[in-house]
Amino acid sequence: MTEMGMIHGRFQVLHHDHLKYLLAGNARCRHLVVGITNPDPSLTRDDGVDPKRSLPTENPLTYFERYTMIRLALVEAGVSLSDFSVVPFPINVPELYRYYVPLRATFFLTIYDQWGRRKLQQFQALGLNTEVLWSRSSHEKGLSGAEVRRRMASGEAWEHLVPASVRDLMNLWKIPERIRKLTTTSSATT
Repeated sequence: MTEMGMIHGRFQVLHHDHLKYLLAGNARCRHLVVGITNPDPSLTRDDGVDPKRSLPTENPLTYFERYTMIRLALVEAGVSLSDFSVVPFPINVPELYRYYVPLRATFFLTIYDQWGRRKLQQFQALGLNTEVLWSRSSHEKGLSGAEVRRRMASGEAWEHLVPASVRDLMNLWKIPERIRKLTTTSSATT
């Protein structure tokens, strides 16, 4: 078990498979740092490997909303607040990493596609200690935030795909309505 682990994601919207990923990282370290990527538009960059990741429709939640959602979901899953931290993580701006995350941590990743492989190569090129939690084909990925958002936008059932605390926050903050508006606005401009 490592002293400090670093895990990252957009968590747009945090679902059950995100929680499995977070808990797998938490089980491998004494303190888990959860980095929220694309924390705000000024730190979000296009990436040729996965250009959709930077679109506003793919990033409907604010940093604070994701911070709150992650904290509540981890506590709901039984993780003590003292065992983890949540920070911004500008994944596409490596020169800023040292200002946001502990570079001495073990950087945990999962790999499903070229984006995951690119992040692993980037972390290793920076000399970061990395550990791949699992590597699977994109067909084996399971849930995705895109699917949760798609269901929200179309009015389909989505609540069963997320932890109860996340469901409650999404409804309280009217996130399904926000996503429907973003999707409608995006469709109207294309």
